[in-house]
Amino acid sequence: MRRFKRTLVAVALATAMVGGTAGWASGNAQRPVTGPPPGSAAWLADGSLGRPLPDPATASPARVARFFAELTSRQRQRLLRRHPLVVGNLDGVPVALRYEANSLAVRAERDPRYKRLAAPGRQILAFDPRGRGQVAEVYGDLAGARHVSVVVPGSGIDAGTFDRTKDRYGTPAGMAASLRAATGGRTAVIAWVGYTTPVGVGLDVATGDLAEAGAGRLARFTRGLAAVGAAKPVLFCHSYGSVVCGLAAHEVHASDIVVFGSPGMRAGSVVDLHTEARVWATKNSSDWISRIPNVEFAGLGHGADPAGPAFGARRVPATEARGHAGYFAPGTDSLRAFAAIAEGRTTWARTTWARTTRPRAIRPRTTWRRTTWRRTTQSPVALTPATSGGTR
Repeated sequence: MRRFKRTLVAVALATAMVGGTAGWASGNAQRPVTGPPPGSAAWLADGSLGRPLPDPATASPARVARFFAELTSRQRQRLLRRHPLVVGNLDGVPVALRYEANSLAVRAERDPRYKRLAAPGRQILAFDPRGRGQVAEVYGDLAGARHVSVVVPGSGIDAGTFDRTKDRYGTPAGMAASLRAATGGRTAVIAWVGYTTPVGVGLDVATGDLAEAGAGRLARFTRGLAAVGAAKPVLFCHSYGSVVCGLAAHEVHASDIVVFGSPGMRAGSVVDLHTEARVWATKNSSDWISRIPNVEFAGLGHGADPAGPAFGARRVPATEARGHAGYFAPGTDSLRAFAAIAEGRTTWARTTWARTTRPRAIRPRTTWRRTTWRRTTQSPVALTPATSGGTR
């Protein structure tokens, strides 16, 4: 009985605290956006090409890719002008065509929240104005990059907030830009807000309902990348986004799944994810999510801590990250490790500090400590420092 009461208390705490990046406002129940892109009915009724168009609700991304490969440039442009929301959101459509379609779709919207998305040079891979709005933006050359990453965000993120300037490294756009910069521009990174995220603190953040809806969309999105020839991506899953990645793990087309600031993945261990992808996890000690009990009871809570040793994930250092939104901050060990993983490396250079003081016999007056730098190879699995002394 006592154990049962402790579990109920833990669930109550989890319900009150798993608010992701949205802060501590009261939660509002969200209705997930699911199903085919807006405008699909008109798309299916279009006979202008003299042939049926693939059903957005049932056609696989590979089928969509084959269909567009058979079209002439003029036919593609005709569909783009007539159905920009379908062409822009349909996984399997050529990347450049989706950019063009979403540029048209964004400009057609009168909502001021989306005005900035129409700025020249932005590569909008998906744009759905339904609900709070969903969007995916590409940083880099998706078609030509050898390595691709996808950032999956947590609570409080939508098409109007995914690139806000406040809390920069807590937004998918800020994470994506920081990760690409850390790789020297050698990767393409997608800020993916392709699911309805929870808002504030409420039952949405403590249950898996929104994550389940998002998991299917994420799996299809990764299959769409494969269908157009993009490299197999690394998924970077933040906070409630790690719940989405956990539920999608068994069917996503990804080389690696990296979770950070996670409340759980709805799994007891890596084995329970049933994935061939490598799974990585980290959580810094100053992250408030560390205080959330890792339980799952009666549909509430998200289970075991992926950053705990029993879960079995590969460990990523995060001693230099600060708070729930600091994992992608420039200069941190977590960002260096993320960049290595994004480029397909399983080890990375870690900077350690060796501090020495000149002997008084050589210089009798007080001296400043002199700092020297050494570069050492650090394994993501074994986190024991390669040299003695503190780290920075």
